[in-house]
Amino acid sequence: MITFNKPPYVGRELDYIKKAIANQKISGDGEFTAKCTAWLEKDCGGQSQVLLTTSCTHALEMAALLLDIQPGDEIIMPAYTFVSTADAFVLRGAKIVFVDIRPDTNNIDETRIEEAITKKTRAIVPVHYAGVSCEMDTIMAIARRHHLAVVEDAAQGVHAYYKGRTLGTIGDIGCYSFHETKNYSMGEGGAVILNHPEYREEAEIIREKGTNRSRFFRGEIDKYTWVDKGSSYLPSDMNAAYLWAQLEKADDINDNRLASWKRYYDGLKDLQDAGRIGLPVVPEGCVHNAHMFYIKAKDLEERTALINQMKGAGIQSIFHYIPLHTAPEGKKVGVFSGEDRYTTRESERILRLPMYYQLSPKDVDRTIAEIHQFYKEH
Repeated sequence: MITFNKPPYVGRELDYIKKAIANQKISGDGEFTAKCTAWLEKDCGGQSQVLLTTSCTHALEMAALLLDIQPGDEIIMPAYTFVSTADAFVLRGAKIVFVDIRPDTNNIDETRIEEAITKKTRAIVPVHYAGVSCEMDTIMAIARRHHLAVVEDAAQGVHAYYKGRTLGTIGDIGCYSFHETKNYSMGEGGAVILNHPEYREEAEIIREKGTNRSRFFRGEIDKYTWVDKGSSYLPSDMNAAYLWAQLEKADDINDNRLASWKRYYDGLKDLQDAGRIGLPVVPEGCVHNAHMFYIKAKDLEERTALINQMKGAGIQSIFHYIPLHTAPEGKKVGVFSGEDRYTTRESERILRLPMYYQLSPKDVDRTIAEIHQFYKEH
């Protein structure tokens, strides 16, 4: 069986977890949290502050708290995204305004954002699908013109770039995921990227249950207390220890995934050239991180048949999100702005192929061969 995903593992994870235990500092903000934070801040260009969180969902929740989102506020985002993108703002009482996606990258269609803006709009949340950047220059120009915040959902975008800038550092706040399905993992985990100094102290307070505990441990105050709203968004140092082993090998992991991605692309390009499938598009100025490789079938029926044939051949392939505006909760808390030209159509075509660190070239080739066989028979 060729599985869809295997969590990344480089070999030093257990050693570092044991060291975290030996340090007698298994709660948050220990040695390994500091190491991961320093690496991420360097990767972000050295101008942003990074705080590890218990998930990307919680990083997004922190963003909603930092922006002081209130009931009735409107948040613009693509309908083609994971539920966490919306949930973080729905929990604050916001109304979600869904916008159509581009058919090439599956990212939010930047040309449809402005028509979705109303007097109640507070923020735009672009989602960098598959680690390929949204058209951020246009999105940032719209946001500045209308005095809106931008929260980058860069859950899939760690170590990926837009015109030389790290994803997550372009908007006001960025959010990463280190879930087991991501390029770099701590099991469950994430990070919030703070791109303006005024967010930093409040973010530390929110992350530490609404207390000024971080300042206390830095020796800046003689006791700490409850000073604002917050929650427990701080991951354990054992989780950070697992992540640190991978960040040490980040370039190796990235190169390995990119090699698999290119092997897929080269092996399937003839089917795209023949008009049988679609392949991922990486616009000029974007540097992706090979978070995923997908193909686009003609329609839902063809994709279902292909999934079944792959399953019969021992290859696990999956489709992705159900568009949020079609979900029961999405219908309650959101509205779709304009016409759904591409969101539903493209969501029914996408098929994700096995992609993970140390995926063997042999398994990539076997997957390619099975797809070719399918289209030969159909």
